[in-house]
Formats: sequence, structure tokens, C-alpha cells
Amino acid sequence: MHDSSERRLRWLVQLTLLGTVLTAVVMLVGAWTRLVDAGLGCPDWPGCYGQLLVPDSELATLRHPDVPLEPFKAWVEMAHRYIASLLGIVVLGVVALGWPLRQCRHYPWRVSLTLLGVILLQGAFGAFTVTLQLWPQVVTLHLLGGLSVLLLFFWLHLRLRRVLAGPKGERQRGNAWWVVAAVLLVLQLALGGWVSSNYAGIACQGFPTCNGQWWPEMDISEGFHLTQTVGPNYLHGQLHADARSAVQFVHRVGALLLGIGLLALWWRYRQWQGVARPLMIVVGLYALQVALGVANVWLWLPLWLALLHTAGAIALAMGFVWAWWHWRHQALSANTTTNYSRYSDVVA
Repeated sequence: MHDSSERRLRWLVQLTLLGTVLTAVVMLVGAWTRLVDAGLGCPDWPGCYGQLLVPDSELATLRHPDVPLEPFKAWVEMAHRYIASLLGIVVLGVVALGWPLRQCRHYPWRVSLTLLGVILLQGAFGAFTVTLQLWPQVVTLHLLGGLSVLLLFFWLHLRLRRVLAGPKGERQRGNAWWVVAAVLLVLQLALGGWVSSNYAGIACQGFPTCNGQWWPEMDISEGFHLTQTVGPNYLHGQLHADARSAVQFVHRVGALLLGIGLLALWWRYRQWQGVARPLMIVVGLYALQVALGVANVWLWLPLWLALLHTAGAIALAMGFVWAWWHWRHQALSANTTTNYSRYSDVVA
């Protein structure tokens, strides 16, 4: 590897780490924006009342006389947009720095291009979130898009570190154990976004029961009606109580299924060197996330605890990808070592 290419790779390793951290910050600021009801603090996009900075009340009234300016909420929303724009610049920097390396063997150029495509799509979802007035489908997709950017940055960072260190060994191919766990995790994250976008966080009072019942009154068809009307303002939600209870209850069932899936995955690989420990950390993060979810219900969704629950979801997703990375690149040698040890025991 040439010195210039190695320097470029080192810069890319640092830049993708920065992008990973910055994406997590953007997601937490986005969650804070939603929790303080500032998602429509600016009624237009990309500016705020037609300005790049939050204007005064007089100018805001001239621009949107039907939407009174609330300065705090407007600044919260614009802070989220400013940080998200900075993240877009980081993505462009990753693509630009990687351009001369795009034909080098093992360089993850396709991952870089995928990251660029997802961040552009994420910007569109950010615009639709405002223009469609917090339509739950778009809000949920916006959350999943943010997680996609986060995990792509993290995966790219891991790939670049491996390229810099030099390729070693083979890669393990996917199997049903990891696929099932990954699908359960994605579904649960989507359910969490649906709970948030429909303001169903405390629709079920109490835990483990929901509103004092193990099987509460629910309207599942309405709660998961994915063709809701475009047009109404969805701030604070439009679903009735039984529909919100259904959303929250299904989210709890999803958490249970995810827990079973993660425990099964850990049990399957509990004796694999280099894989068991990352999976144990994932199980620990899952347990912490469940505890945060229960605490949010018991304490009526305080702001700081709701933000911790979002941070827990971010940590769980990253932990799972990190464990998967270890399995892909260490499982073959670990399995070989384990099998050899068992063979030695038999011979002895």
C-alpha cells in the first residue's frame, strides 16, 4: 500500500468514526425535538419561515400567518437541521476521500455509495416529516433511515480498519440464527418508531399488565392502519385510545420475541471464542433497554428517561452489528479451535 493511500485510509477511519458519533447525536437531538413537540416548530423546509435562521415574530407572521412562531421550538428544530446538514457534509467527505481508492482491492466503495444514497433519502424524509405534518409513516421511516445511516457509518468504519490492518482469513457467511435475530431487531425498532410517531408511549399504563389487564381492549386494525390520511396535523397523534393501546401492547410482545431471539443466538454461540462475549454484551444492552422501557411506563415518560430509551435503542443496534462483525471474521477460527479442543479431549 502506498503511503498516500495509507494516510487517506487513516483519515477515512477517523472520519467514519466521527460520522458514527455525529449520527447518534443527530438521532438523540431528533428524539429531543419530538419529545418537546418541536417537530413542527418551523412549518416549512429547509428554512424556518423562509429564513436560514429563526426570524422574529413579525417576519414569521408575514410568512405564515396561520402558524404562530414559538421561538424555543423553532430553534430546537433548526438545531436538528443544522447538525443533520453537518452530517451530510461528513458523508460527502467520506465519498470524496474514498474516490481515489474506489478500485483498490477490498476497499468498501459500495458501502460508501450506499451511505451517500441513504443520507440523501434521509434528507427527503426530513422534508416530508415537516410538509406532511408528522405523518406517522414518514416519521417512522425517518427514524429507521437514521439508524441505517448510523449502522452504515459504523460498518464502514469497521471495514476500513480491517483494510488498513490488512485482510486476514475468510468471512463467515450468513445463517438462519443471525437472520432471524436481525429481523426481530429491525421489527422491534420499527415498532418503537411507530409507538413514538403515534404518541403511544404510555397508552398502556402499568407493567407487566396493560391498563390493569393481561389482554387489554385493543383496536389492532386501526393501530396498524398504514394508509392513514395525509393532510391532518399528526402532532400528539390521531389514534383513539384502544388503537394506541394496541400499538404499545404489540411493541411489548415484540420486545419479548426479540429477547428470546437474542438469548437463543447467545446460547448457540456461547462457547465460540471471540463471539460469546460480544453477544453477552448485546443481551445486557437488551436487558437495560427493557428496564428503561418499563421505567418510562411507570414514571409517565419523563423527557430524560425517554431520551435514554432512544440511546438504548441506538446502543443495542450498534452492539448487534458489532457482534455480527466479530462472528463474520472470527467465527471460523474459533469454531476450528473449539472442534480441535474437543477432538483432543476425546483422544486423551
